[in-house]
Amino acid sequence: MKTSTKDRSIAFALLAIIPAAILGVALASTHSDAAGPQGSPSPQTAQYLPSISDMMIATIQPRHLRLWQAAQDRNWEFAAYELGNLHGAFKRLGEAHPVDHDMPFQDMIASVTEQPFKALDTAIKSKDEIEFSKAYADLTEGCNSCHQALSRGVVVIRVPSGTSVSDQDFTSPKP
Repeated sequence: MKTSTKDRSIAFALLAIIPAAILGVALASTHSDAAGPQGSPSPQTAQYLPSISDMMIATIQPRHLRLWQAAQDRNWEFAAYELGNLHGAFKRLGEAHPVDHDMPFQDMIASVTEQPFKALDTAIKSKDEIEFSKAYADLTEGCNSCHQALSRGVVVIRVPSGTSVSDQDFTSPKP
């Protein structure tokens, strides 16, 4: 019986695949045995959860500053945008870290941001610089009260000054 080139190619492929599959299974079982139950998780299962501090510095603080800057520039549309972003960033922070220092963190966030967010929204919609400044100061004060309650009083946020590129007060608190 004569075999075609196509049949020989299929047979050769099967002969190459079977040993490769056996080798793959052997290597996988050797790797899992070596790792054992205490082995490190695979990259697919390991997930990075930013700390509260990471999220504050990376998402909350810049949005707080950009919100203030937008109002200083009387760019009310951008201020509304940043207020929404700030609100969302706080929501994600509370979802990522539902408890801090044995306290429900989402509730704490809401307790210091809910009223100032409403006042900021009203001020932005009415383009009222004076009410915006008051509401922004209330939000900033709320942030600092939360820092105090969570034993992070060393972190002091302020209403940015016209010459500052930061909304954080890096001076040491007076004893």
